[in-house]
Amino acid sequence: MSELSVNHLLGIKYLTLKDIDLIFKTADHFKEVINRPIKKVPSLRDITIANLFFEDSTRTRLSFELAEKRLSADVVNFSAASSSVKKGETLIDTVNNILAMKVDMVVMRHPNPGAGIFLSKHVDASIINAGDGTHEHPTQALLDSYSIRERLGEVKGKKVLIVGDILHSRVALSNIFALKLQGAEIKVCGPKTLIPKYIESLGVTVETNLIKALEWCDVANMLRVQNERMEISYFPSTREYTQQFGLNKQILDSLKKEIIVMHPGPINRGVEITSDVADSKQAIILDQVQNGVAIRMAAIYLLASKIKR
Repeated sequence: MSELSVNHLLGIKYLTLKDIDLIFKTADHFKEVINRPIKKVPSLRDITIANLFFEDSTRTRLSFELAEKRLSADVVNFSAASSSVKKGETLIDTVNNILAMKVDMVVMRHPNPGAGIFLSKHVDASIINAGDGTHEHPTQALLDSYSIRERLGEVKGKKVLIVGDILHSRVALSNIFALKLQGAEIKVCGPKTLIPKYIESLGVTVETNLIKALEWCDVANMLRVQNERMEISYFPSTREYTQQFGLNKQILDSLKKEIIVMHPGPINRGVEITSDVADSKQAIILDQVQNGVAIRMAAIYLLASKIKR
């Protein structure tokens, strides 16, 4: 049995192509499990996992929790909003208290970039980064690549467009790392104020005209505008953003080829994509959600198999 080259899943940039292939092969197996009448396997019956969410999240937290329960792990959920963090407790103290309860693995979402890396150096548990600030969101990028592979056969050589708020998006950064590693071509599109200055150094091209970008791509990943991360206004109005960078059915149908539409969620319907696009046959948004559970099962299972007992 081959194993991952890492002991934590902190970011795509620490993974190899072999790691990604192994996660995908393992996810293929778990996808079969999820579609059985009995959706559980006893693989991690003796493993305890703590979900630490210092930032609000519904889909990612539920997806991880479901993945952990499908693997028969014991699950502890921790929400910072109702915890001692409010009383000034530090990240290390919080985690050490949880580890004192004999937790083997920590799934953490945190508003500060690098929080997972910091933690992995100070605590003796396997860490999965469920999103750290504007830095990375590795399991989202893995499930996105896996969904592209499932629909198009492979990721290599595919043209992938990422549209929207690239500046604040950990999904965009993790996706760029994952897609580049697998040999895809990537373009980003959005208001100039929402595209980071360094983006081209990642081997990505910029296109400010949405129609041109869509005509180029095989896959369009539509990101939402992350208003909660913005201290200033990056564009005049939501209406103007939608007119320039929103995807509607009329635009989709006018393209010379059929493209796949993705969205990491939550969707702002009528802003970055309209409802008739989100619910169309070309959208694989619900496949992404289902694949998210299989990918997270695979990542948890592979990391758990490396924990020293």
